[in-house]
Amino acid sequence: MNRRGIEPHLARLRRHARAMAGNQASGDSYVSALLDIVRADPLFLETLPDPAVGLFKLYSRLVAATSGKAGIRQQRIRQALLLISMERFTLGDAAEIMGITPVEVEALVEAAGHSLASLSGAEVMIIESEPLIAMNIEQIVKGLGLRVNSMPPTHARAVTLLRRDRPDLIIADGGCHPGMVEDLYTSSKPPVVFISAFPEMLLTGSRPEPVFVARKPFDPPEIKALIHQALFFAAGH
Repeated sequence: MNRRGIEPHLARLRRHARAMAGNQASGDSYVSALLDIVRADPLFLETLPDPAVGLFKLYSRLVAATSGKAGIRQQRIRQALLLISMERFTLGDAAEIMGITPVEVEALVEAAGHSLASLSGAEVMIIESEPLIAMNIEQIVKGLGLRVNSMPPTHARAVTLLRRDRPDLIIADGGCHPGMVEDLYTSSKPPVVFISAFPEMLLTGSRPEPVFVARKPFDPPEIKALIHQALFFAAGH
């Protein structure tokens, strides 16, 4: 598979790698290392009929090769949750990617559910101009036992509120304007989950970009998975 064959999957893989790493630099460096491997051996991924599964499997091997044994269980739980809930792979594909059985993937996702239940009490700011979408996000957040401390309709209003409030997490309509990303990251310390109808425009790897990105329209499991990742790293893991 050449670079052209990989290109359609890069934004998706970059999103996954950033969420796993908890920061843009580390996540993007894994993707760069993966591209170096593919350039050196273009036939490496040809054995798998699904290019996405092949790329994610190679990424999984890179992570396993560079990670210590400490925290490996939690890492596998987070990986399984992202593959199923955010990337929407089947149990069989996720098992192929992780090198385990579908039953083991299912058990890891179940463990992630218990982990999500332990996040109760964190405070969340929701930035969304569409009232119905904001209410849907609020319902997801409250369903996890989290508290919504404010719901500003614009990024400008949010930046003003952040001079006073310090939520544990921000969920924001990311649009596709990179300046919005930089404004929130420079105005706040909490992690930010961006929801965008054009996620690929926030996943170019060419400038400061979000770590946690969801597609719009979104599925609740996707938002829950990203909340799990963001609060995991906010807690200092």
